Amino acid sequence: RIGNVSFWRNEVIQAALDDETRCHMEEQRAWIERDPANPRPYYNLAQLYRMEGRQEEALGLLLEAVRLEAGLADAHASLAEMYAVREDYGAAWRHARAAERGGVARAVEMLVRHGVRE
Repeated sequence: RIGNVSFWRNEVIQAALDDETRCHMEEQRAWIERDPANPRPYYNLAQLYRMEGRQEEALGLLLEAVRLEAGLADAHASLAEMYAVREDYGAAWRHARAAERGGVARAVEMLVRHGVRE
């Protein structure tokens, strides 16, 4: 019985989630093609890539999102998280402060909680 649960979790459910993620990625790519000046689909696609471990691609998409809209706080917060993982704390703080100015404090809180000096 436990083996069955494991099968359902690992095979069936994961496959369904992977299909759903691929579908969302295709939607975001299509949105970028239709509206390349809109930062939102770049941010959304970056989040999906991060979930899949595609960090370099996610980083590029997030940088494009903030290039298109400098005040996109959620993208800055995500960039702060990614730069903190890379131990590029200067970049992490720059993006955390940009996110905070846009009303998203989670990146600053994360850096403070982990004792990362500004």
